[in-house]
Formats: sequence, structure tokens, C-alpha cells
Amino acid sequence: MLLRLISSCCRWLAAKAYSAAEDVVLAILAAGPIPQHVAFVMDGNRRYARKHGKYVREGHSEGFQALRRVLKVCLRLNIRCVSAYAFAIENFKRSPEEVDALMDLAENKLLELCQHGQLLDEYGVRLNVLGRKEMLPERVQVAVKQAEEATRHNTRAILNLCMPYGARDDIATAVHSAIQDALKQDPVPSEITEDDIESRLMTSAVGSPPLDILVRTSGVRRLSDFFLWQCCEGTQLQFSEVYWPDFGLRDFVPIILDYQWKVWFAPSPSSPSAS
Repeated sequence: MLLRLISSCCRWLAAKAYSAAEDVVLAILAAGPIPQHVAFVMDGNRRYARKHGKYVREGHSEGFQALRRVLKVCLRLNIRCVSAYAFAIENFKRSPEEVDALMDLAENKLLELCQHGQLLDEYGVRLNVLGRKEMLPERVQVAVKQAEEATRHNTRAILNLCMPYGARDDIATAVHSAIQDALKQDPVPSEITEDDIESRLMTSAVGSPPLDILVRTSGVRRLSDFFLWQCCEGTQLQFSEVYWPDFGLRDFVPIILDYQWKVWFAPSPSSPSAS
């Protein structure tokens, strides 16, 4: 009994010490320039599960817990917008069992946000689900609508869950919309501009600021059809070797420090030294 009590006290003290250290680290980071928009390709859930002898659905579930953990860090740093690649259109090609498990997880977590959305309400976060929502099962579409409506009053920060999303689909849809709108004008414009397309991208439609940092975990170094337009210029690409469920503050700190270093010391594209 005494040993259990001592063990509990040690764990409590360790948690307090970690929390205090985290507060100090975040305060130091917050003193420097902070990105306005950070996106995450949450990669490695399946490999994490295999590594730890768990079911794939458990890896995805722990991945959602990691998103909550990382989102809180971002919000405490006053990062205005966080985007997460939760489910690609291409992911529908995976096994029916895994797709069903992911849809169940998405429905449960979205409904959880509706019922226990303290984190989003505490930081004034508006949730947007970006992508081909009509491709989701009807029950998930209902959960998406409820979650979006439950946070619609929040205006301080933005969380974009991209599911099911594809950058090529996003760009093609924006181009099609720009053409259709142009054809309604009299006279019809002679060209479609980049601004015409960018203003119709899903991120622009929900008021997301320009993308400053894109992070992909698990050591894979490709974009996999995510935010191809948004990160074409000025975005810092960061690749972490850590599987997404393990990603946390210690992995994020070097990324923010690298961003701050480049903001402070890297020459701007228009400066003579950059040419």
C-alpha cells in the first residue's frame, strides 16, 4: 500500500514538473515570430500499430489523440490555423475493414467534439471539414454537420480537418468554379487568374491564412496530394522521422525554432542577397 502511494506521488510530481517545463518552453517560443497556419500530414499510424503489436484501428485512434495533443500546443502558441490531413480521397482504396474503422473513429470523435468540445471552445476554435464530404457515409456527414455547427460561433482560431481531401480535386474544383462564374459575366473575362483560382480553394473559402509550415511525420518525404497549391511558394516543408501517434512537443519545438530562425535571419525573396 505504501509503495503504491509513493509511486502515485512520484507520477504526480513528474507530471507537474513536465507541465511546468512545457509552460516555460511555450512561453519562450511565443516570444518569437509565430506561424499563422500550420498543416500536418498525420502519417505513420499503421506502422506505429504494427511496431507496437496493435490493431490498425488502435493506431488510428492514438493518432487522433496525438492530434488533440498537438492542437493544444499550437493553440497555446497562438497559431491561428491548424490543418490536418485526416483522410485522403485515395484512402477509400484501402481495405473495407480499415475504411469502416476510420469512418467509425471519425464519427465518434466528431460527436465527441459536439458533446465535450471544451478545448475548441476554450480557445475559440471553429472546426471546418474540408473535402468531398458527400463521399462520406451519411452517418459521418451528420456528425460533420453537427460538429461544424457546434463551433460556428468561435472566431479566434481555425481547425481544418481535411477528409476526404485531395489537392488535385481541390484545384480542379476551383478552376471549374472560376470558369463557371466567368461565363456568367457580361462581358466574359478574357482570362482566369491565379487569384480567381486561389480564392475558390477550400482553405480560402473558410478564411484560412496562407500556409507557413507543412509537417509530415513518419520519415516519408512527399506531399501525397495534400495542399499542393497552398504550399507552392513560401511554405516551409518539415519532415519528421517520428510516427504521428508519437509526435509531440519535443518534435514540434525544433520545427518552430527553424521557422523563427528563417524569419529572423533568412533573406527575403526580394532582397539582393536572395537572388
